[in-house]
Amino acid sequence: MPTGVSVAGRPFGDAQDVTITDDRQHPSRMLEVRDLHKTVAVGFRRRKVEILRGVDLEVRDGDVFGLLGPNGAGKTTTLKVVLGLMRPTSGSVTLGVRGLAQLGYLPENPYFYDYLTGAEFLGFAARLFSLDARERERRVAAILADVGLERAAGVQLRKYSKGMLQRIGIAQALINEPRLVLLDEPMTGLDPIGRVEVRQIIQQLHERGTTVLFNSHILSDVAALCTRIAIMRDGRVVWQGAVAEALSQSPAGDLEGFFMDVVRA
Repeated sequence: MPTGVSVAGRPFGDAQDVTITDDRQHPSRMLEVRDLHKTVAVGFRRRKVEILRGVDLEVRDGDVFGLLGPNGAGKTTTLKVVLGLMRPTSGSVTLGVRGLAQLGYLPENPYFYDYLTGAEFLGFAARLFSLDARERERRVAAILADVGLERAAGVQLRKYSKGMLQRIGIAQALINEPRLVLLDEPMTGLDPIGRVEVRQIIQQLHERGTTVLFNSHILSDVAALCTRIAIMRDGRVVWQGAVAEALSQSPAGDLEGFFMDVVRA
């Protein structure tokens, strides 16, 4: 295998046995992860710790896919490897898009330029995709309306509430009209109103056919939104399937009970 692989000409890393390709030959498959491993060196003695231990994952076109697991299971690391933000040790990642420009991403702890307004921030994000002025203006206006922030377009981000910041964060992940959106803990720290607003955005994306992959500890939101889920434990996917299947296997008919049974097995 080559030691330097790429997505649409962009270097991915120097790890062996890793490939990321345009998978248009399989249009129903948006993301496939196979036998993904990630080992890091920690501490003064550079002790090796295996974070991912052979992750297998498949996200289909049009899915709202929930990646679940306790803290330290490897959810965020998996997302970062998929995005090319971390170099895997081995494994394969296949994307059903033409390149990273067709991905959208909201990190768990995003950074915002506080003195920019909402419209200015999204305009800056749009410039990263080399959009011309007319297209930038169109997309900024459309995305602000989609996330319910059109009235706050001229307000500086330092004056936004937590829920508003989360929505503007999602907005920047959508500014390039991506086919696949990855959201890392999009509802963390939100009050009930903020959670409802983010849920509505994800539901709208699903209705438009956008594929969404997000991780969350809020299982009631996952049950309400997701078509399929995967549960991780100790760096591996230990269960993957449809939400309806998970609910049917739970004695109480709820996702919380099924999740606890799986992670404790």
